[in-house]
Order: sequence, then structure tokens, then C-alpha cells
Amino acid sequence: MRGWQTTKIGTPKEALAISYDLAPPTPEPGTVLVEVLAAGLGLPDALMCHGSYAMSPQLPFTQGQEVVGRVLGWGDGVEGRQVGDRVMAVTSFFTGDGSFAEQCLALDGFCLAVPESMTDAEGAAFLIPMHTAYIGLITRGKLQAGESLLVLGGAGGTGTAAVQLGKALGATVIATVAGSDKVAFCRELGADHVIDRKEQDITEAVRELTNGRGVDCVYDPVGGPAYTAASKCIAHEGRILMIGFASGSWGPVDPAHMVMQNYSVVGVIPSQYDKAFKEAAQEQLLEWWRDGKLQVHVEDMVPFEALPESLDRLQNNQVQGKLTLKVHKDATAPGR
Repeated sequence: MRGWQTTKIGTPKEALAISYDLAPPTPEPGTVLVEVLAAGLGLPDALMCHGSYAMSPQLPFTQGQEVVGRVLGWGDGVEGRQVGDRVMAVTSFFTGDGSFAEQCLALDGFCLAVPESMTDAEGAAFLIPMHTAYIGLITRGKLQAGESLLVLGGAGGTGTAAVQLGKALGATVIATVAGSDKVAFCRELGADHVIDRKEQDITEAVRELTNGRGVDCVYDPVGGPAYTAASKCIAHEGRILMIGFASGSWGPVDPAHMVMQNYSVVGVIPSQYDKAFKEAAQEQLLEWWRDGKLQVHVEDMVPFEALPESLDRLQNNQVQGKLTLKVHKDATAPGR
């Protein structure tokens, strides 16, 4: 089969090599064999090329964490599947059976039906950003209507989900971005305020917007200096949700500062939740999606051969929302 493999450590253009004779994966217990229609691209995919992602398998491997495709088969312990069903799923990327190939293995516990009216491109970009935002803001962050939410990297894949979900929950949303074009984009998403970090100091801008009180909740997929800036404008009993490290480093947590300012730092990852929890979260997220409160913002569905260049765009902060990879010729493009 046709697929991309990460063959060495380097930039995406250096690390990735296309092959036309890969062996299809064999379903393992608890996995579903999927014919890939489209794959979502995320920053972890670029980090795997550089060897800096914790869940990377041994070289060589096929990566790609997000997928929309059709069920071809399944391994032991999987029940209730039908060949031909269209699903969105998180893949078994950590075993090297990801979605940057014509077939992949999906995790049965995170493999869900795709609404008929949702395109393949949207489905491939839905699961990880939306469920991460759900777990972060609802399960871990306990965000309440009337509270304030600061979303760092508001124009990114997971940031766009958090901005919209924050508004759906009734929060006042402040987003940070880099560049005037992204300011306009986040305002279109529904953000009440947008801070261009190239033009404004995040801490000072947030304090001004909150009359000195600070924000109740921070959604941080960026880390590094952005985390530090956010920690200086967190409200009493606020929560900082650590999602990722798009800046290249995790937020430098200062326990003494946490104690003196009386706020919490909370880790967030959409794993280790059971299937019933994920199905219930999906039902609520899709209800908001059908009501127009959540949208999947796919900037582009890129050709299969353009994967390395597309990951370069992503890691260089040149994408608004998400990119998806067109794997099957019949994969449906963005737009409802």
C-alpha cells in the first residue's frame, strides 16, 4: 500500500519518505482496521519527525494520529462494528500504524461514527481538538458560565476548539494570536477579545481587559513564555490547563507562585477515559456542532504528496485552524 514513513530524525522534509509497497497493518486486539479517507495533521506529527514527541515509536514508522475512514476489519475484543462503516478515530500511531497511509489501525475505544453531513476533512480534524477542549474546559477545568477564559494560541487547531467551546459554555473568551490576520480569524470564531502578542504584552492586556482581576481559566497548548505571561494574570482560585508545548517547551511551573497566588495547574490529555465517557462527550459535542456553536475550521485539505511541506507550515505557525491530508481520491473536502 501507499504510505509515508518517518525514517530518520530531522525536519519533516528530511525525516519523511513515501513508499508504494508497504504491508497493510494487521489488526491487534482492541483495534479496528480502517481504509483511510483523510487524516488530520497536528503539531505532534512534526515533533515526531524531530524525535521530540514522547509517544513516538521506533524508526521507521507511519505516523498520523487522526483519521476518517471506512471499517475493513478488527481485532479480538472488538464488538459492534460493520465493514464499510465510516468512522472518525484516534489511531494506533504509537505502534507505527498511523493514518498517513492507505490503511491504518484505529483504537476501538476512540473510534466513533461520523455524521452523514460532516465531510471527511472535517471529521479528520474533529476528534482530538474537540475532545481535548471538552476534557480541558469541562472535565478538568470546571469552566462555568460567566467566568473568563484565556486561550493561548487561539488560531491553532486545539485553540480554535477551545475558543468556540468556551463561548458555548457561556464564558467570556480572550484569545492570543500572532498577527493581525489571526486576530480577525479569532473574532470570527466568537472570541470576545483578541490579543496580538506581537503588538501587546499578554499579561498587561489581560489585566486591563479584566479590570485587574485576571482570568478564571487559562487553556495553554503553547507553554514557554506564554505560560509564564498567563500565570501572571490568573485570578484567585484560577486554573491553568496544560495542553501542550507548541513553543517548544512546557510551561515552567513555579510551585511557590502557585501557592502565593492560590491557583491550580492542571494536566489535560484525552486518554484513559472509557468508551462510555467518550461517546457521551461526542454526543454533546456533535449537538453543539449541529446547532452551529462549534465548527471545524479546516484551512486546507492538502494532497497526499504534500505532507512534508504541510507539516513545515504547521510547525512554522502558518496555519489557521487545521490541515487535513487527502489520502483517498474520494475523500470529501472541507465545508458543510
